[in-house]
Amino acid sequence: MARSQDLAARPEVDVLPGFPPPHEKDRLIGHEATERALLDAYRSERLHHAWILGGPKGIGKATLAFRFARFVISHPDRFGAEVADARDLSVPADHPVARQLKAGGHPNVLHLRRPWDDKSKRFKSDLPVDEIRRTVSFFGTTASASAWRICIVDAADDLNISSANALLKILEEPPERCLFLVLSHAPGRLLPTIRSRCRRLDLAPLSSNDISNALRDLAPDSIPADDDLREIAEAADGSLRAAITLLSGDGLAIAKGLKKLAGNAAQLDLAAVHALADIVAVRGQSDNWESFQHITRIWLHQRMRRDLASGVRNAYPLVELWDRTNQAIRDADALNLDRKQVVLDFFFALRAA
Repeated sequence: MARSQDLAARPEVDVLPGFPPPHEKDRLIGHEATERALLDAYRSERLHHAWILGGPKGIGKATLAFRFARFVISHPDRFGAEVADARDLSVPADHPVARQLKAGGHPNVLHLRRPWDDKSKRFKSDLPVDEIRRTVSFFGTTASASAWRICIVDAADDLNISSANALLKILEEPPERCLFLVLSHAPGRLLPTIRSRCRRLDLAPLSSNDISNALRDLAPDSIPADDDLREIAEAADGSLRAAITLLSGDGLAIAKGLKKLAGNAAQLDLAAVHALADIVAVRGQSDNWESFQHITRIWLHQRMRRDLASGVRNAYPLVELWDRTNQAIRDADALNLDRKQVVLDFFFALRAA
């Protein structure tokens, strides 16, 4: 089967090796109430054409978006008996639409995400305007009067100014029988004009039990002892993706080491910091780098919330460190900079703060 334009034969950003990408999944972990809200909206008298699916990275936003797209294309009549009787967005695995999406794509689903750059041999650092302009040909092709077309923007946080404005334009003048599913890890940071054109539906972080059970199903041969599994589930902070990366490589050791060192930053153990940085920056181990990013952000977020309780001024140094660290991570990814130096700079700045 030839792949459709939306899931062409090229690397896919953010896909974890050994685990299925969102368009191949037929099961959604948690989020029953959110799924029900989408189903109720679909069979209501007035269906909004654009939705922001918000929530932290790795909690199932893309999986839910494809699940909704699969259901809508399989049931184009919103007021038909099958839609009225549906309890969730499930579609049988042997349904032609489900098979098409799992095999690589469907002509009525456009999946926009950061593209692969053949010259630099890495993914682009943003979602460029050329990707958004693919909607012109996508919505311009002939389709039957009953067919729905669904555009999944994954994720809107990667938009630059030009691509955000291009998306805004098409949201303002949507084609007939189209749906936009705009995924965002931080919806509050999107352009206000984009937010005003969409209905927002936030996904809550997964519970530790959901994450533990999902890991047992997805990676039964890699499950650690109960205490370590519990620590991974808690450190994941509601993100199944984070839990998977923590389970891979040296994620658990990074989580324990970072928390111990950050908790005693005033008397920083430089040898231990260098040892941790070496683990994070080991060549070819992207899971370690992603685990460091996740744990660092979670630790900073929790400390900022704690310090805010005693006044904004007390939390300000950590807010600055948050911005500086996130920028350093983005620069390291975009410019292939030394990851070890990012780790060292984080701890030195934390000690100063």
